[in-house]
Parts: sequence; structure tokens; C-alpha cells
Amino acid sequence: MELGIDSFAATMSGTLAAQPSPADRIANLIEEIETADSCGLDVFGIGEHHRPEFLDSAPAVILAAAAARTKSIRLTSAVTVLSAADPVRVFQEFATLDLISKGRAEIVVGRGSFGEAYPLFGLRFEDYDALFAEKLELLLEIRAKEKVHWSGKFRPGLSGQGIYPRPYQEEIPIWLGVGGTRQSFARAGLLGLPLMVAIIGGEFRRFRPLIDLYREAWRRAGHPPEHQRVGVHALGFVAETSAEARDTFFPGWSHMFTEIGRERGWPPVTRAQFDAQCGPGGAFLIGDPETVAWKLREASDDLGGVSRFTFQMSSAATEHQAMLKSIELLGTKVAPLVRESVKVRR
Repeated sequence: MELGIDSFAATMSGTLAAQPSPADRIANLIEEIETADSCGLDVFGIGEHHRPEFLDSAPAVILAAAAARTKSIRLTSAVTVLSAADPVRVFQEFATLDLISKGRAEIVVGRGSFGEAYPLFGLRFEDYDALFAEKLELLLEIRAKEKVHWSGKFRPGLSGQGIYPRPYQEEIPIWLGVGGTRQSFARAGLLGLPLMVAIIGGEFRRFRPLIDLYREAWRRAGHPPEHQRVGVHALGFVAETSAEARDTFFPGWSHMFTEIGRERGWPPVTRAQFDAQCGPGGAFLIGDPETVAWKLREASDDLGGVSRFTFQMSSAATEHQAMLKSIELLGTKVAPLVRESVKVRR
């Protein structure tokens, strides 16, 4: 099981007494990626948003800066909003990242949980799914072929143009990022793509039928079973004690999800809801190392086996040093506990 971090480069606006400047926040983020690399984590992802509370509108640029200062950690988007992007440019950016990192780049593509990218780039939100399906087709074609012949509805066609540079890896891994839509799970299985499931509330086990749908679509499409991979993106934070982890994470989580909820007509979140999600049945990976390792094992069992978990820590709204400590504990305490348990089971 691989473990890693996903960050949205949150500015923490309104939640810290001393707000870091955007430049300082990006510098802190690069240090977080360096720390994740040095303590043995497997992957670090950067999201994509176009909102004032996040600084991740150009994830490939942040990942390229981190690539030059890390050695082994894989670097990925989390997720690239492909519906609102040009697949040619996405491939070029991540192929360049792959060259800089000498083969550590990955892409997680999705439709995005926010809609601000669509009007920003002159697209209709009503074409949400059709845009994604067409652009994913083109991105996979570019990955497979240096010179591409392709035509579609939303983008000018290609008549044999070469797409450069080509990546360091023979094939950049492309994951399909999904929420709770059955069609998306089935699509990933039919296309033979690794699956990254965002689970930011509720219970992990409730996603088992959807993941089984992915596995069945994969089987029916005849893809090699050994290539199938399921990842989970979840809210998580590690501290020396579970009480410390919860108290550290709650203020930022409460602020962020109350603000987002206000936009969507939801009531404010509560501490009782938060604590329930941190409990044995909840989907928050928040606690001391032993608690988090246990929840990871339980979640993997509930979902029929998970290849990768990534922790979304950037809503913690905590001091930079506490964030670095959490990353260190995930790499040096949680990861060994999980890997040892996997070894024993095998």
C-alpha cells in the first residue's frame, strides 16, 4: 500500500492569527513536499482550483519546483480539471515534469468538484461530462502516439501533428479521479485506468459497491488484472495523540466546509459531526499513528483492497511546523505499521 499527501495549497484565510503571504505559503508547500520525500512517503499530489482560498491553479508548476528538490517521491495532480483544460497542453506540462523528475510524474484527471473553471475558460458547465469524455479520449491518444490524428466537438482536430516533449517514462500513469457517480467508476474500468476515489465524508464501506462496479467493468473489458489499482483520497492528519490531531485539524476543517457549504445551501458543520467522522466508522484518517494505521487497514479491507491512500491535510489550518510534523509521523510511524501488517497478512 502506497501512502502520500494531497494539497490544495490552501491560504488558511480567516483561520490563523498570522497569515503567511502567498509567496510564503508556496515556500512552505515546497518544504512539505521535501519532507514527504525525505521521510519515505510514496506520492505527493497538488489539486487544481481557481478560487481565492487556494493557490493551486497551476499544479504542474508547483510540482516542477518540487521535482528539482526531491529524489524519489512521485509527483501528481490531484486532480487536473481535464474538462476545462487542453489535453495537448496537459500532456506537454506533465511530460516536462516527468523529464525534470526523471520519471516520477503522474496525472489524476477528473471533472472537478467546483465549477469555477468552466466560465473562466469560456466553457459551458452544461457540457460537463461530454467535455471530459472527449478530452480524456484525446489525452489517452496523445499518451499512446507521438503523432496524433483526432477530431472532436469541443477542440480543433489534429491531423498528424507531433506532441512534444515525450516523457521520461515509457507511459505516464493517468488515474481517473471520481466522486460518487456510477458512470465514472464504470468508465475507469472499461478504459483500464487506475481509479482514485475522493471520500471526504460518510463511511469508506459505502463505496464498496461502486468500486466493485469498477472491478467488474475492468474484468469484462479484458484488461490484465495485475494492472488494476484503486486509490483513495481522504481527509487526514496525524499527531502524537488523537486528541491533539483532532483539535489541530478541526478549526480549519470547520471554516473551510462551512464556507463551501454556505455556497451550496448546507448548514454549518459541527464538532459532533467531525468527531463522528474521526471515530471507527468514519472516513477521516485523523489521530495518533496507531489509530490512523488501524483505520487504513480497516478501510482497505472494507473496499476490497486499496493500492494507495493520499491524505488531504491542507484544510488543517495549522502552523507550518505542525504540518511538517504530521507528514513526518505519517512517513516514519504510520507507513511502517501499515507495511508490516500487509507483510504479515501475506
